[in-house]
Amino acid sequence: MRSAIVVFPGSNRERDAARAIRLVGGAEPVFVWHTEVELPPVDLVMLPGGFAHGDYLRAGAIAARSPVMRAVADHAARGGFVLGVCNGFQVLTEARLLPGVLMRNAGLTFICKQVSLRVERPGPFTERYTRRQVLTFPAAHHDGNYQADADTLRRLEGEGRIVFRYTDNPNGSQNDIAGISSAKGNVLGLMPHPENAVEAIHCCTDGLGLFESICAAA
Repeated sequence: MRSAIVVFPGSNRERDAARAIRLVGGAEPVFVWHTEVELPPVDLVMLPGGFAHGDYLRAGAIAARSPVMRAVADHAARGGFVLGVCNGFQVLTEARLLPGVLMRNAGLTFICKQVSLRVERPGPFTERYTRRQVLTFPAAHHDGNYQADADTLRRLEGEGRIVFRYTDNPNGSQNDIAGISSAKGNVLGLMPHPENAVEAIHCCTDGLGLFESICAAA
């Protein structure tokens, strides 16, 4: 699997993401600075966690207007895989590659803890899991409260686009949403961090399955 990891000013999980990709046998990821207008030929584009541009205006709002995001949108339109984790999920919603918004956590506090989430559907990001399998990933966010209008929620539910749900909703997200996909299923936004659950030194290795799934699908 060939991959590119987009780096914005304030990103801080890009090397964790690269480590996870290497662990599942992917080729050495290419880091792409946010001002680039083209992507190398890759199977996966990943938008990592962090605080792009300091989360000014809204989390992900400035990053979503970076020059590279047009190339990311084109990659997605061609059917290429895109994975946005935490801040990357926020960027994907701000860029309208995924619907809805990520708002301040219900308790208005930063969450930094292990969370449980359930695999809701099979697909290119979840093939190495079983449906309804409960996973443990670390979460670290202040704006992880997924919200959308009623029509959007009905569409996400009806089309099976809710990929992961919290079992212990930590942030107030509607319908316990932890991760959603695009209509084609090739774009995934996820708040908890699978890249920080891939080695024994981490809380667990539940995140490996997600990267193994993408690698197998690429």
